[in-house]
Amino acid sequence: MNRPRRSIDWGFPRWRGYAGARETTTVRLCDRHGCDEPGDCPAPKAPNNPDRWYFCQRHAAEYNRKWDYFEGLDKEEAEARARTERQASAGYTEASHYGWAGSGDGSRSSDEMRALEVLGLEADADFEAIKKAWRAKAKEVHPDVNPGDEEAAKQFHACSLAYEVLRQAEERRQWRG
Repeated sequence: MNRPRRSIDWGFPRWRGYAGARETTTVRLCDRHGCDEPGDCPAPKAPNNPDRWYFCQRHAAEYNRKWDYFEGLDKEEAEARARTERQASAGYTEASHYGWAGSGDGSRSSDEMRALEVLGLEADADFEAIKKAWRAKAKEVHPDVNPGDEEAAKQFHACSLAYEVLRQAEERRQWRG
């Protein structure tokens, strides 16, 4: 006597497992010459162009490392494009008051990121680490410690400005709540 095969869908037709299919799947390979890994990371061939390269993760990282959004633009055009990008995405900033976003996740401005770079800190540094790094750097390059050294005076000035930018940003965050 032949028994009917038991189904694996428990009476719900869309609950079958994904591994149940027997047809072949096509895997797109990396567009980098000589690479045999799956190319599942799209990368633009040119700005404002729908054509894409499809790289593996390693080659996509290599490709994007040198990508410059403002390449080929002079300073005024780059500033105008950056301004329009900020205006287009300005509506998304109104959600920043919810307070779940922490530093290092895109909540810092480009000025803050440059200030952190001057002090030699990572993007997710808290304000205590910023104060500590500023004090150490200021002691190292202070004009009283290095009399007559123009380079040390410039570094001290840059560190002081960086600390001031970060201090004001922290005050704004505290004020917002």
